[in-house]
Amino acid sequence: MKFKRKTLPNDLTILTVPTPSFESATAMVMVGAGSRFETRKNNGISHFLEHMAFKGTKSRPTFMEIAGLIDGIGGEFNAFTSKEYTGYYIKAGKNNIEICLNLLSDMLKNSLLDEKEIEKEKGVIIEEINLYEDTPMRNIGDIFERLLYGDTPMGWDTAGEKDVIRSLKRADFVNYMDNLYSPSNMTVVFAGGIDEDSSVSLADKYFSDMKKYKVITAKPVKEDQKKPEVRLKTKKTEQTHLILGLRAFDMYDADRFALAVLAAVLGQGMSSRLFHRLRDDLGMAYYVRTFTDLSTDCGVMGVTAGVTLSRTGEAVGEIIAELRRARDELVPPAELKKAKDFKIGTMFLNLESSDSLGEFYGFTELFRQEPLSPNDVARHIRAVSAADVRRVARRIFSDANLNLALVGPLTDSRQLKKLLHF
Repeated sequence: MKFKRKTLPNDLTILTVPTPSFESATAMVMVGAGSRFETRKNNGISHFLEHMAFKGTKSRPTFMEIAGLIDGIGGEFNAFTSKEYTGYYIKAGKNNIEICLNLLSDMLKNSLLDEKEIEKEKGVIIEEINLYEDTPMRNIGDIFERLLYGDTPMGWDTAGEKDVIRSLKRADFVNYMDNLYSPSNMTVVFAGGIDEDSSVSLADKYFSDMKKYKVITAKPVKEDQKKPEVRLKTKKTEQTHLILGLRAFDMYDADRFALAVLAAVLGQGMSSRLFHRLRDDLGMAYYVRTFTDLSTDCGVMGVTAGVTLSRTGEAVGEIIAELRRARDELVPPAELKKAKDFKIGTMFLNLESSDSLGEFYGFTELFRQEPLSPNDVARHIRAVSAADVRRVARRIFSDANLNLALVGPLTDSRQLKKLLHF
């Protein structure tokens, strides 16, 4: 897949990722704005703003006008918020790409941010928070982040705190956008069945009037953990949901490809070590998987699972045993090849839609990473050796990096903490 980059005079970056075989096309805007840029007084505003973008503009003052326009071309629209970025996209047939970009630019430049709509949407956001709190499989991630990063923006829930959400006013949204929504902090991506030249012209037409300014920066993460830590949320559930994770490194580290392969070996796919051990051999879990989450100045690799209540300690011990094995032993050639093929195969499967393709390239550009195509990523993964995997495991698998977060009807985590050692 080939892509091209162009920068407008206002420092807005435009990426074009033409895929002639696609009948769909996506226009996407990614902004370097997420919950780690928030304060105690506006925690949750990044995510809230994502909701408000679709609530009306000066020329399309209601949600129904926006939704009706998108429905009228058989399109779909959505947005997503993380700790470090927010994305907005509209996907439709390739002949409707100008409608998509016209609407996106209108939402980002001319959002009404109507006080009445803000008040109504507060109820929606609070119910979304309630949903997450009632879904331990989802909530465990928030508990784990609080364990890692404490009472800091990186440790706060992206959805925000209910009391803060109730307090937000229109001026808070305007101020937030004025701090971060500069064209110099944005990337417009066209992906799918698009024409490169006309796409660039469209971006120029709809975004060149935006004025750039200096944006705020996030406070760096400070990590000084010296021993294993545990965070427990006592809640009536039918199983224990847990994340056992280890501090790793940032998204720019050369070892990120080896870490991805290590994660696949341990717990990605139904033939991975932890899935096989906890589910197939021991019958103590329905879901178990390994993930990585690398940010601009920190990162983590974790194992998440829902396990039988009475076997929580056993599950923690089994996970650590598999981590220890990966640290001490080389992955056999056949298993290594399977893990690398899994990572490459799932990557390409996930990119078989224009919106996923847009996010892949937009993320890379927004964070000024080495401009890698999917084929480049596949090449790096194939180059990972068994020695690389073991070296990365040895690099991060230490007692001082171990963290365990749990949700369940548990009241005492002291016995579990004793299991946290290599």
